[in-house]
Amino acid sequence: MSAPVFEKNLTGLLVVDPYNDFISEGGILWPMVKEIAEAVNCVPNMLATLKAARAAGIPVFFAPHHRDRGAEDESNTWKYIAPIQTWGHEKHLFTAGSWGGTFRDEFTPLPGEIIAQEHWCSSGFANTDLDLQLKRHGVHKLIVIGLRANTCIDSTVRFAVELGYDVTLVKNAIATYQWEEMRMTLEINLPLYASHIISAADTIAALQLTAA
Repeated sequence: MSAPVFEKNLTGLLVVDPYNDFISEGGILWPMVKEIAEAVNCVPNMLATLKAARAAGIPVFFAPHHRDRGAEDESNTWKYIAPIQTWGHEKHLFTAGSWGGTFRDEFTPLPGEIIAQEHWCSSGFANTDLDLQLKRHGVHKLIVIGLRANTCIDSTVRFAVELGYDVTLVKNAIATYQWEEMRMTLEINLPLYASHIISAADTIAALQLTAA
């Protein structure tokens, strides 16, 4: 497979769920992702990819998960709710207004970067304005990083391809709870959808060619 070409006027970086609860020591989910995140150098690779995209002039988009609102959360009135959503609500994941429900400092969006509407379950596209925002900015190719490999990343990449986007997944800028989940994402599921599944180093090298 040839290396990806990231045309500046067609490509966007999509950062999925860079919340403290996921990627910071003290976050609710950090103990569950820590082993894999540290083994693949996930957070430093996410940050390096983000910096490279910014340096190359590639627009940056964020796909944030729904932030829980406790007793006031809309899901309390739902007739049907997925098990993963119930679990997250019970754990108070990404609580609105909390440290855990805030992006890790290094991933704070810069002026002009786009934060899409919060996704309710796993796909960054379902029932949000992400597709609209990307189209309004002329983006047809996506570089995807973030959490969690076999849920939000898997669902977002699949949905992106259904909508016609060309996707590059940065394989060591994602993480999850179990190695088997990583294997399913990187070796079985997403090779059917992503045009490229490459390392952060290779992604950054391609971005540097874009910037040149």
